[in-house]
Amino acid sequence: MDIHQPLTLLGGLTPQQFMKRHWQKKPLLVRQAVPGFQPLLERGELFELAASEAVESRLVRNTQPGWAVRSGPLPRRSLPPLSQPDWTLLVQGVDLHDEAVHHLMQGFRFVPDARLDDLMISYATPGGGVGPHFDSYDVFLLQAHGRRRWRIGRQKDLSLRDDTPLKVLAHFEPEEEFVLEPGDMLYLPPRYAHDGIAEDECMTYSIGFRSPKRDELAREVLQRLAEDAEDLAGDGLYRDPTQPAVADPAAIPEDLHLFAADALQRVLNDPDALARVIGEYLTEPKAQVWFDSQEDGAAPVLTQGVRLDRRTRMLHDERHVFINGEGFRAAGRDATLMRQLASLRVLGGKDVARLSAGARELLLEWCQAGWLHPIPPQV
Repeated sequence: MDIHQPLTLLGGLTPQQFMKRHWQKKPLLVRQAVPGFQPLLERGELFELAASEAVESRLVRNTQPGWAVRSGPLPRRSLPPLSQPDWTLLVQGVDLHDEAVHHLMQGFRFVPDARLDDLMISYATPGGGVGPHFDSYDVFLLQAHGRRRWRIGRQKDLSLRDDTPLKVLAHFEPEEEFVLEPGDMLYLPPRYAHDGIAEDECMTYSIGFRSPKRDELAREVLQRLAEDAEDLAGDGLYRDPTQPAVADPAAIPEDLHLFAADALQRVLNDPDALARVIGEYLTEPKAQVWFDSQEDGAAPVLTQGVRLDRRTRMLHDERHVFINGEGFRAAGRDATLMRQLASLRVLGGKDVARLSAGARELLLEWCQAGWLHPIPPQV
């Protein structure tokens, strides 16, 4: 992507300008970000996804006693009548299940893939919404069908109501108000309060981003490094030839504290190991993601090239390539071409032929696992 090219999606800003002026700083309203936009899924197709056990979905109703939430799977008979107002269906990760939605998300790759999360579709009848709230991550709200009224504000008081199953702000004070029509889009940085109410039957596409918590990332890194602790820290035994006799045998020796701290530091000080586990964590598929393996039958033919499956997450750093939770060391031409595959999500036949025999063998294994697919010959 040319990050210096103005985009209609960003209201004429270049990706570089958007990231500098708005990303994690202030909202941006773009009228006709996607001119003439039409829903990529029909209402019935969205309802079918919500009924699947492989899809995360929620039904939110604003009833007289208060908010009611039900988690999926949600068969059609469990949804209220279309004529009933004030209800919302939220379907998460639609980009994993629909190629057109996955393609739409590719337009937001001016943000690193390590941060791009998923696309949620919110279907609502008139009056439907999820209450005033804030997200801990950046979000683009693209109106796909109907109209939704958004009230937004830089909220100082982020306390929540304690009488509802939703994270609804107790004291919402909006500063601006917009009605979005199909093709309009609103960007909101993290913790920017917002409340969207459907003016009529509507669908909104929410492109969300990953924001790992510090403790979550630390826990994942330590757990993964622990698996390689013997190799990283060494298996040397604690020795104390200068240990004097003690009057208090229950006291832990300070040298033993230092020995443990040194062992941990040896594990954390290996930059290659740390980079590897971070990349593996960031590409780990979500729990509900599965691939169609092709272990039986003839080996796939890669002469026309390969393309990544829409569910595949592939990243790289200077020394590794990562795909679906696995990390591989890469150097030279192989590294260049594998990075190209991660960036473009496709690798042509001529470039596949330039890979080493070992790298081509990896592509065959990934094809058989369903992580990528051969490009079929042109007829």
